[in-house]
Amino acid sequence: MSLKSPTDDLFGPVSTLKPVATVPVLVPMPAPRPYSYAVPEGVDVEPGSIVQVPLGPRQVIGVVWDGEEDGAVDPKKLRPLTKVFDCPPLKSVHRRFLDWVAAYTLTPPGLVARMALRAPAGFDPEPMVEGLRFSGTRPEKITPARSRVLELANDGLAWTRSGLAHAAGVSTSVVDGMIAQGVFETVFIPPPPLVPPPDPDHAPARLEGAQREAADELLEEVRARRFSVALMDGITGSGKTEVYFEAIAETLRQGRQVLILLPEIALTAAFLERFQDRFGAKPAEWHSDLAPKTRERVWRQAASGDVHVVAGARSALFLPFQELGLIIVDEEHDPAYKQEDRVFYNARDMAVVRGHIGNFPVVLVSATPSVESHVNGLSGRYRAIHLPVRFGEAALPDLHLVDMRRHPPERGGFLSPILLRGIQKTVAKGEQALLFLNRRGYAPLTLCRVCGHRFQCPQCSSWLVEHRFKGQIQCHQCGYAEKTPEACPECGTFDHLVACGPGVERIAEEVERHFPDARTIVLSSDLMGGVRRLRLELEAIAKGEADIVIGTQLVAKGHNFPLMSLVGIVDADIGLANGDPRAAERTFQLLSQVTGRAGRSGLKSHGLLQTYQPQHPVMQAIVSGDAHAFYEREITERERALLPPFGRLASIIISADSRADAEAHARALRLAAPSVKGIAILGPAEAPLALIRGRHRFRLLVHGAKASDMQAYLRALLANAPKERGSVHVQLDIDPQSFL
Repeated sequence: MSLKSPTDDLFGPVSTLKPVATVPVLVPMPAPRPYSYAVPEGVDVEPGSIVQVPLGPRQVIGVVWDGEEDGAVDPKKLRPLTKVFDCPPLKSVHRRFLDWVAAYTLTPPGLVARMALRAPAGFDPEPMVEGLRFSGTRPEKITPARSRVLELANDGLAWTRSGLAHAAGVSTSVVDGMIAQGVFETVFIPPPPLVPPPDPDHAPARLEGAQREAADELLEEVRARRFSVALMDGITGSGKTEVYFEAIAETLRQGRQVLILLPEIALTAAFLERFQDRFGAKPAEWHSDLAPKTRERVWRQAASGDVHVVAGARSALFLPFQELGLIIVDEEHDPAYKQEDRVFYNARDMAVVRGHIGNFPVVLVSATPSVESHVNGLSGRYRAIHLPVRFGEAALPDLHLVDMRRHPPERGGFLSPILLRGIQKTVAKGEQALLFLNRRGYAPLTLCRVCGHRFQCPQCSSWLVEHRFKGQIQCHQCGYAEKTPEACPECGTFDHLVACGPGVERIAEEVERHFPDARTIVLSSDLMGGVRRLRLELEAIAKGEADIVIGTQLVAKGHNFPLMSLVGIVDADIGLANGDPRAAERTFQLLSQVTGRAGRSGLKSHGLLQTYQPQHPVMQAIVSGDAHAFYEREITERERALLPPFGRLASIIISADSRADAEAHARALRLAAPSVKGIAILGPAEAPLALIRGRHRFRLLVHGAKASDMQAYLRALLANAPKERGSVHVQLDIDPQSFL
């Protein structure tokens, strides 16, 4: 018995094929350049072809890349390709985009290409589906149900069994009976699209006033069929989604594909339903919670053009679209667009690059744009489109600051009497109240009242957070968890462990004490049940099946709660208590988004912000509704300090198993830094989170003028620096968003 190689069916036995040419192949590894491989005789490949190649003892997926191979290399001395996948090659614009991302982020190009190749089973064609076609034979007995089936099948087209039954409005048993009588013959047909094609004219919205003007501006950009960036900002509930739906419809009429980036696509079932109401079909989804088979089909059908619209998380930017014609970046300010693992990139900025390379428009959307985008809008680099009023004339909530120094909560509590009275009045009217605290769990710190022991993660420099719902204390950095102890491990004392500070679970406990008859829901990303439970609870809130909602930043993600008329911010100061240069901006954005959940359906609504800093510019800007003054002040401070967008930043994170190794390498990097006018390097300093997952961390911050060549500077620095040895690892973060 002889065994065939898996590649025999494609190439014949590899050993019998004569290599006649060489090609560069980019493999999903941290290699600085493509590797050379031989192309067997009779095998056709082109730049972008997805192939399988030997790499050491393994077979890996790769992409035939651009560039000429050295003709002096004898193909016989190179290892040959072992398979060419039967799928559309990565298009030239996509390969140029991957090269650009690699060069900008200083990431090995193979790791960037890896993000475009994350559905290996999608590289092979989907198997044909068994279908039915009318054979010309009539059934023995004609019933109304069979007549409906025959009426559809008489067109001679092939149908799936379930599809024919559904279209005719009959059960599958009716079709089975007709099959048994020879009415249908079996044929094999291509698999159906993952989602039906959206209809751009299914149910257009009636836009008026500012919404109509904004839609016309976007339509002008789409019809021009050239690169442009539009920044559409408007208060929460101003109809931004309906406006950019018009741009999507026009792109579909042109026969081109659309990508909608959303920061939390896995949780936005309401958005998918709104899309379906407008276009008659849902978009294809792309995010980490999809089943592997679904991800593979989305990848394949995006490449073939069978999927017309994808709504996805940041990684959807790397899908190999056949003809992408528009990118929408919703909530463009959201920090979730920044990836900080392996390849550090900001999907918002890379979306603009993708549009530039592909020569099509990009639309950035937010009620609270990032300072960088706002400045680009003011300068004319982006087309600024503003929506000043809520859709349907719904009123914004009346916002008030609650000075916690004058109106403190009762002993052991965290809700002021003013907020408690507001909740009571709201629930009595049959409306909903939302309490926002951006802190998961029950309490951020647990300590012993006898000896002062604090529960800290053994692998990270962070406290263990108590999660009373799960009966655990957990680390939010590495995921370490242990059962909540009954006694102090240091002194052994029972019943003297104290929870310090509030999380959403503790606020829920306080709410239930004050309002025992109210229906309360807690929304947090780490609750048991995962994404499915969160979606169900969001639906329940939208249907009015809760009186009081307590949530983390998940509640700020564009949800529409028709009965929500009160928003209470439990700790408005929480985001201001660190040295992050973007702290004020992020606090303004988050609190504005959260308070915007109230009054979206026209109910008179209120927002109460508990703060110990009522005079802080962020607090004053939120309650006054004067976003212009806030941006003006923030822009002035950024310009004075030459911070983005008026300067450039890059972060270098050095980590190692030992603190000494990390610090030594960080200092060596600092000494290797070239002297360049307009660029300064700060540090090294121990990172605020100095230990994560058992690895010690030091940071260097590179600060340059806006026109400085940051990438060239960092390449020179790394070229002069000692090589990474042992457990030492160096990670570059261009345009950092986090300074922890």
